[in-house]
Amino acid sequence: MENEKRYSDMTEIELKQEIARLREKARKAEQLGIVNEFAVYDRRVTMAQAYLLNPEDFKPGKLYELTTDPGQYFKVEYMNGVFAWGYRINGDGQEEGIPISLLNK
Repeated sequence: MENEKRYSDMTEIELKQEIARLREKARKAEQLGIVNEFAVYDRRVTMAQAYLLNPEDFKPGKLYELTTDPGQYFKVEYMNGVFAWGYRINGDGQEEGIPISLLNK
């Protein structure tokens, strides 16, 4: 296995290159009908995108619309790195952590 760099250690340029590489792999997996592989690459793109954002732009106590589910809102209780922890409004009440790249500012 190649020695991969952590997203947190990558520069902005490296992150953008990684996102482009992952999107291409996801596109190929989708074309081949490999749903599980597509989902993995798509999730990795979401994680890499989170590292391009500033966690300080997301404030505890505020509501943010989810990019993957328009009309669905997420209330941030606290931040931990590039993850926002909180609850989906009208959800099941379970606390969850999601990458900040899934939140609309």
